[in-house]
Amino acid sequence: MQSSRQTISAFQRSIYLSSSMAESRDDLAESLQNLFTSVSSMVKSELQGTNNHLDLLEKMNQRVASEYDDMGDVAAGLRVFAEQMKSKSGGLDEFVGQMDAIEKQVSEFEAVISVLDRYVSVLESKIRAEYRLPHHHRRSNDSVCTD
Repeated sequence: MQSSRQTISAFQRSIYLSSSMAESRDDLAESLQNLFTSVSSMVKSELQGTNNHLDLLEKMNQRVASEYDDMGDVAAGLRVFAEQMKSKSGGLDEFVGQMDAIEKQVSEFEAVISVLDRYVSVLESKIRAEYRLPHHHRRSNDSVCTD
């Protein structure tokens, strides 16, 4: 019987060791499952953060593109305005030319007036000098000789 007791005892030890190993394996499997779950959560969080950054960059790019479109519209408006101003200034060039011609004529008239003014001054001086000089006036009592 001893051998049957030994056999039962060996069998019990074997079951105990088996269950102990099974528990160790279950603990190990659970720890590994927790590790993989944690790593998976970490990777998922990292990927979500990267995705959030990409979404933000996309929105920023859309905003900048919209502002560049607005700037393009402003630039087009400025180009039209500049062309209008250029065409208007072309019409003004004719008037500027006319004003330059008038200014030249005025300068010429001023030169002629200056010459005439000097001539009148000289004539006035001659007339004054003529009146200041004693003249040989005939007297009414003077007889005129007639032969």
